[in-house]
Amino acid sequence: MLPELITAVPGPRSLELAQRLRQVECRNTTFVSADWPIFWERADGVNVWDSDGNRFIDLTSAFGVTGHGHGFAAEALRDQSQHLLHAMGDVHPARLKVELCEKLSALTFERWTGQHGKILLGNSGFEAVEAALKTAALATGRNSIVSFEGGYHGLGYGALLGAGIPWFRKPFVGQIAPVTTRLPFPKIDDCPSIEAFREALKKIDGSKIAAVLAEPIQGRGGIVVPHETFLTELRNWCDQHGALLILDEIYTGFHRTGKLFACEHSGVVPDLICLGKALSGGFPISACVGSKPVMDAWPETHGEALHTSTFLGNPLGCAMAIASLDEHAKPETAELVAKTSASLDTALSTLTGLSQVHQIRGTGLMKGIELRHSDGRPAGDVAIQIVGKLLKSGILLLPDAPEGHVLAFTPPFGITPEEIDHCVGKIATQLTNHPC
Repeated sequence: MLPELITAVPGPRSLELAQRLRQVECRNTTFVSADWPIFWERADGVNVWDSDGNRFIDLTSAFGVTGHGHGFAAEALRDQSQHLLHAMGDVHPARLKVELCEKLSALTFERWTGQHGKILLGNSGFEAVEAALKTAALATGRNSIVSFEGGYHGLGYGALLGAGIPWFRKPFVGQIAPVTTRLPFPKIDDCPSIEAFREALKKIDGSKIAAVLAEPIQGRGGIVVPHETFLTELRNWCDQHGALLILDEIYTGFHRTGKLFACEHSGVVPDLICLGKALSGGFPISACVGSKPVMDAWPETHGEALHTSTFLGNPLGCAMAIASLDEHAKPETAELVAKTSASLDTALSTLTGLSQVHQIRGTGLMKGIELRHSDGRPAGDVAIQIVGKLLKSGILLLPDAPEGHVLAFTPPFGITPEEIDHCVGKIATQLTNHPC
């Protein structure tokens, strides 16, 4: 459905809630201004309603997590809540933890190699990354890692080892071990960047590297699609030097890019894959999935796990994740994404003639519009103005990239062509009204 004529955004209720929040939440968490934020009340399909009753089209899937009220996830949550809310994840776990791990193995390493995978569950995406880094240290006996400029892997201390956006890391650099080499991320159709990557990779002493940590497509980095040989070259380098390849598919996983996992576009099998976000469609749960030989570097437990948490394998999250994985296993899901992404591509192509639009890029339902000023500078100032204007017209969109100059599209899979055309038309109007 297209947004109706909405009242002032933010409305009086959202403004009141924003002031209340400012009194009790860390001031570094939620940005509050006279025009931001709205407060969500409910969601259904592509639509979100705020606390003032305004309806919005969501082009973010709430950070790529949810399709908003998918019946399978809500039903799984309702059913499980009648039976068991919590279990003892690493002592006396819920039955559903077994079933979830089996499904994750089946959809990853069993599909790719015919061999079982093994799983470490967590609560947030960065925990999956940290579990993967720990696994790499145990499996190789090495400490150093390779990551990429522009990379984002969450904000826990272990995940910050791989952070490629400097401001997330800078305040805490004194508490982070200097074990990371950061390489340029080679962009598709960009010969200088792939050559810069190759030259930098040659200079690394591979005998000291435990793992290479990479996103198949950078999300927070600006929806950056890598050079077509990138993952294959990483795979070959890791094999040559005995390092592990960790792919962070927290954002790109579960058909976001058209394939079940983005690495499948290139046919590259990682040693470890990190999953989260859309894994459950809305409950905080994540997974580090690795090949059996790699994961068996962890010692057999004798009653005290080296890596665990209170809510590991929470039955509510497991139930929702199982329902989500069942949906993603259906061919219809990939078909829907292909159909919807074709509609999005067609609509976005109408923006290519606008002077501010430097590039439209991405794969599947993970797309970005890069904006630049006429002198080539990243137009983050224009992007944030457009995002604010769109909010007032009933569209939820966010900027990405370190300079904030990429309008990022990760809509729910079921968004209609009419809704896409409406949103892109509004964006075209705003771009016309904000010359760079």
